[in-house]
Amino acid sequence: MQDFDQTKSELQAFLREKSVFHGDFTLSSGAKSSFYIDCKLTTLHPKGAWLVGQVMHYIIRKQQEALGVAVDGVGGLTMGADPIALAVAMVSHWANDPSPLSSFSVRKTPKSHGQTKLIEGNFHKGDSVVVLDDVVTQGESTLKAIDAVLQEGGTVAFVAMLVDREEGGRTKIEVRGFPVIAAFTREEILGSGARIRQAAKRRCVKA
Repeated sequence: MQDFDQTKSELQAFLREKSVFHGDFTLSSGAKSSFYIDCKLTTLHPKGAWLVGQVMHYIIRKQQEALGVAVDGVGGLTMGADPIALAVAMVSHWANDPSPLSSFSVRKTPKSHGQTKLIEGNFHKGDSVVVLDDVVTQGESTLKAIDAVLQEGGTVAFVAMLVDREEGGRTKIEVRGFPVIAAFTREEILGSGARIRQAAKRRCVKA
């Protein structure tokens, strides 16, 4: 991997270009917002996924080392966390990690047939995992994923989010006793330049 700071800066620019929109939006929480961060336009893009995988893999391993915890896998509530989890797992393999990170996906409701799973993919009872999310606002999706992992017999080492909107979600998660790291804050992604706002407005018009 190239220098981490360079990779993170490249991802920051990519998110600003692809995923930031200004206008009038209603968030999943029901709250109104003058901006929207659609990380899926980045995480589901080939270049974006590669950058996300590298940045998230790096901060996860650093946090793991700092906390002195085991991490078997990464994942979160479908579908925001899905492409991030897969990207991190692929980078983990590419980096020749001694114990590569597996990826999993938490369903919103248990599967109604077959094995009736709540968690799909490479997750097993007793695993210590990192719960992922793309954008955290009030933290409800992240907390739902945490509860699913605990319900299925896993432990949550910590939470890693791509973007923290800084609207209370992080605090809710930390109050539950789970450390949280974020690749970017709201300010780091939104920036303050008129060029970014104007570009986002043009994309809203086109949409």
